Amino acid sequence: MKFMRAREVPGRVATGAYILHSGVEKWNGDDDQAAGIHGMAVGAFPFLKSVPPRRFLKLLSAAEIATGVALLTPFVPAAVAGAALTGFSGGLLALYLRTPALHQPRSIWPSPAGIGVSKDVWMLGVGLGLLADAATRRRDG
Repeated sequence: MKFMRAREVPGRVATGAYILHSGVEKWNGDDDQAAGIHGMAVGAFPFLKSVPPRRFLKLLSAAEIATGVALLTPFVPAAVAGAALTGFSGGLLALYLRTPALHQPRSIWPSPAGIGVSKDVWMLGVGLGLLADAATRRRDG
């Protein structure tokens, strides 16, 4: 069993702890929280309208918890942790780009309302870094 490399630890711990905490906080979210998060998601991804808000919040919470645990578990390969983080953060950035109120008109730069979501780009960078590291580890043997 291979464990994570020392150079993976800072990014995996920072992102894993952050995402795990976010998921745990949502797990017992109330109706208002569920409606707010669901409404924003539906605005960016209309197909989610058929998912009830409470169920959506629970599924989002579970996905965050699973992603956080994968990042924090030392024996989860970098490729698996990186793929989970890249997928998760990619979804957040797609939500950011598809929600006009979160960025300036005809720009990728955030509006004041979008600063919190736009900062999730750092998670995409960590995820892609884990994937790149795993690819070079396999190539270099």
